[in-house]
Amino acid sequence: MEKQILIPRHEIQAKVKDLALRISLDYAGKEPILIGILNGVVFFFAELVMALSIPTKIDFIRASSYGANMASSGTVKLVKDVEIPVKNKDLIIVEDMVDTGLTLNYLVDTLKRREPASLRICALIDKTERREQEITVDYCGFKVQKGFLVGYGLDYAEHYRYLPDIWVLESADASVLRQEGGDDH
Repeated sequence: MEKQILIPRHEIQAKVKDLALRISLDYAGKEPILIGILNGVVFFFAELVMALSIPTKIDFIRASSYGANMASSGTVKLVKDVEIPVKNKDLIIVEDMVDTGLTLNYLVDTLKRREPASLRICALIDKTERREQEITVDYCGFKVQKGFLVGYGLDYAEHYRYLPDIWVLESADASVLRQEGGDDH
């Protein structure tokens, strides 16, 4: 499989700083809880939190969508829940990439039932190619129309997460990539 750089590391770093500045301004005088969606968000989440100029609390959540042949069935299961109480707190869900919207919508609904004071979404990448459910991204790093993305936490079968840039993975059979890659792309 061949790959081509889509977003170089220096552009990612600049965008993370921009997002952190916007969040810091919007939440001045507050202490939001940032909730990262595991696993792909780890690199983005760490850099975003360190670039903020406001105090925050952090936690993680993990959900899984499953079905035949590793393709998303639209059924989402909570695998790891947040541990910090969120009632009457300002929440920011942090995601590496919004793709179909299924998992993120499930997590938003789950957290809203716990009555937070507010809930916003920050995503490094908003990719619309396979969007099945509408989702509003309040803090968006990059909008990408299509492509199977890897690097900076994004993976293909647990490979390529370590790459410091974001790449488009090219294959002769893109349907195999989508089927084996799951819901993250």
